[in-house]
Amino acid sequence: MLDELRQVPLLADLTEEDLERLYGMAETVSIPAGQLVLQEGDPGDSLYVVLDGELEVTKRHGEQEVLLAVYKAGQFFGEMALLEQAPRSASVRTLRESRLLLISQVAFQTLLSCSPSAPFKILRTVTSRLRSTESMLIQNEKMAALGTLAAGLAHELNNPAAAIRRSAAQLRDTLAERERLAAELITLTNDPHQKEMLGSLQAETMDRVATPPPYDPLTISEREDQLQEWLEDHRVGQEWELAPVLASFGWTRDELEQLDERFSPIQLPVVLRWLAANSSVYDLLEEVRKSAEAMSEIVKAVKTYSYLDRAPIQEVDVRESLENTLVLLRPKIKAGVSIKRDYADDVPRIEAYGSELNQVWTNIIDNAIDAMEAQGELALRTRARNSEVIVEIVDNGAGIPSELQPRIFEPFFTTKAPGVGTGLGLHIAYNIVVHKHQGQIKVESRPGETRFQVVLPVRLARSTS
Repeated sequence: MLDELRQVPLLADLTEEDLERLYGMAETVSIPAGQLVLQEGDPGDSLYVVLDGELEVTKRHGEQEVLLAVYKAGQFFGEMALLEQAPRSASVRTLRESRLLLISQVAFQTLLSCSPSAPFKILRTVTSRLRSTESMLIQNEKMAALGTLAAGLAHELNNPAAAIRRSAAQLRDTLAERERLAAELITLTNDPHQKEMLGSLQAETMDRVATPPPYDPLTISEREDQLQEWLEDHRVGQEWELAPVLASFGWTRDELEQLDERFSPIQLPVVLRWLAANSSVYDLLEEVRKSAEAMSEIVKAVKTYSYLDRAPIQEVDVRESLENTLVLLRPKIKAGVSIKRDYADDVPRIEAYGSELNQVWTNIIDNAIDAMEAQGELALRTRARNSEVIVEIVDNGAGIPSELQPRIFEPFFTTKAPGVGTGLGLHIAYNIVVHKHQGQIKVESRPGETRFQVVLPVRLARSTS
């Protein structure tokens, strides 16, 4: 057994006597395939050395398990939680039957004191694993965020797309009806004055689409009742269909009376149906235009948010970047969350890594929405101070306990339940603001108010550009 332990790099420099003493303090265990050795969140009280077998390391991320590493004979694990006296940050499971040397806290201290190279080897392993784990989880975090944004984007685009599809289908039927009625009017109206009147009605309809009448729903409802009564009195037919359309376009009883004076009882029903169909055509075209504009706004926001086809450093308007972030997070902002904006007019554009800065806003605002539990006020403020721009994001959620506030920017630290958050969102934001932009990010929190303040220089230092 001692010869086998000597093959483990961590134990290679121990003397025969120290190796025997360590082996006497340790415990050898054999674990079947598929069994959990360590559970994320459990206390960290032992170091494990793999003598034989194969094990996988996973970390909970949302609804999935992220594979971090695979350990084989000669490797060790569990050192980070043991050193920090903190809960396990990941889970370890055997892929096949494995034999492990379990080193307790006391035996671990003996190892560190007896071997001159063991502390260095452990430090190098810890550093390497932290870097690898952080890199892997950051990438996973970005992909998860991308998936969330993509789902939200699909939802946001679906509404105007469905409106366009619905309007296009109705437009096809309405156009056919209008053309049929127009052809019928040609055979019924030979009077030049009547034809001139129809041309005026066409122009008036287009004007009303461009500048719709400023009527409230109650006024329109009352007018609809009046028009339906008038249409019934004149036996026009289809009154329940014509009245809502004519009322929404602002046609009044007096205007219909004028038409009654100009057209015969045979012509009038056709004229009114043609007028309603004509109004509906332009109304549906306006719906298509507005829906297309809504889609264009979303696509523009996404393009600006990601800063596609642009250099790494851009001139960024922080107000625009905050607004684009809100567009992308709109599916998550429930009806109970109100947005309060307080943007100063004198805030200059800043030199920044645009897409990464947007990631900062996304992480902070996303956390704020979660903290409010879909009910509260989110305040966004910007102002200028000397050669800096200050952005504040404030929510009125439950707040962050004072004892936890100093740790919120640490990697893997989270106040959320296990598996809900990775503890990387604010760590990423800190790195982007402080290391990438030479700025500052601070938090002040108490029950009912959590304030994140981001301070960014207007011009980046030459060394970063």
